[in-house]
Amino acid sequence: MKAVNSPVLRTRLRNGLVVRLKEVHTASLVSSWIWYRVGSRDERPGITGVSHWVEHMQFKGTPRFPAGVLDRAISRDGGFWNAFTWIDWTAYFETMPADRIGLALELEADRMVNSLFDPPEVESERTVIISERQGHENEPTFLLAEEVQAAAFRVHSYHHEVIGDMVDLQSMSREDLYGHYRRHYVPSNAVLVLVGDFRTRTMLRRVRETFGEIPRQPPPERPSRPEPPLRGERRVEVQGPGETPYLEVAYRAPAGDDPDFFPMAVLDSVLSGASSLNLFGGGISNKTSRLYQALVARGLAASVRGDLSATLDPYLYTLWVTVRPDRTPEVALKAFDQQIERMLEAPMDGGELAKAVKQARALFAYSSESITNQAYWIGYTEMFADCGWFESYLERVASVTPEDVLRVARKYMLPSNRVVGIYRPVEGEAYG
Repeated sequence: MKAVNSPVLRTRLRNGLVVRLKEVHTASLVSSWIWYRVGSRDERPGITGVSHWVEHMQFKGTPRFPAGVLDRAISRDGGFWNAFTWIDWTAYFETMPADRIGLALELEADRMVNSLFDPPEVESERTVIISERQGHENEPTFLLAEEVQAAAFRVHSYHHEVIGDMVDLQSMSREDLYGHYRRHYVPSNAVLVLVGDFRTRTMLRRVRETFGEIPRQPPPERPSRPEPPLRGERRVEVQGPGETPYLEVAYRAPAGDDPDFFPMAVLDSVLSGASSLNLFGGGISNKTSRLYQALVARGLAASVRGDLSATLDPYLYTLWVTVRPDRTPEVALKAFDQQIERMLEAPMDGGELAKAVKQARALFAYSSESITNQAYWIGYTEMFADCGWFESYLERVASVTPEDVLRVARKYMLPSNRVVGIYRPVEGEAYG
């Protein structure tokens, strides 16, 4: 048997479908993921939120797999499945007993081509998604994040939330959804990843039999509108119901395939505790981080966390502070800025660096253990780099030096490169 660290087979079918296969024989399971290079980044005003809505419609059935049959079939065979839409991609997965993985392959090949987008189902899902958007609007952190993101990106399509703008959710048509599906759900725009208990040659033959007859189409053009640099700090303030103030500070950050990303990951670990780059990954304690000690331990904040994401284009490194109700965001920001200034002054000592690197590597390793997580990582990294990024991550983080961290801090962690957002609760105001 091959070991868990067996190599990834990399190939492409004639119709353009990228295939990545990895044998892992630790359990009689296979995790199948299909990734499409489409997310909120690929949307324009008028159809914001369309990628997320199309993802919902993929669960509404095809002539072969009607709605309702899918879930029962997966559950009956002992599997589980889900889907996610993000700024750069949309992904669907099934983790199944190894001898039942054929159902997942057949399902994904079928709904790549034959999803119905039945008009009554479109209208029913419109109600669901509008309700989801309204639920988000009852969350102060969503309201603040949306304003900060819009302020950070005025040109690039990263400027809007994945769920889309309410006006577009109310006006989009079935033709908008179906056209988006037909443009982007083609083999040449997809990556299929399978990890688990199979023989590579046999699985590759099965993949070719299942997906190989889907006609080749050219991949869709993706928008390319680089965001110009910020020319000074931007500030936004949101007022609303609640008792808790929030502070969000978002710095423009490097793309996932930029060499600067790895020192940024260590910087994140030093400042706020390592960010999990995995949707399935849990966190680890950040009580030793600089911002926790400066804000939470001193009674200025209830919590602090960072969010560094690996993206196709330069995105944001965001730091969130839940301010204590008896403190102000301004006081928290002053203590926050003292720690950023400290970061810019001189290289950290070797002991602090070693601890930060260890934490970042441990969180990454924890989030890469299961078969489902390994399949996730291989596909995810294909969305902004290639799976070699995943394979080399631990080594590249371990090679980061104090000078590397100081360099990226002085490049990215500047007032002129950030948006500061404040959520200020208003007494007596109620949620809508």
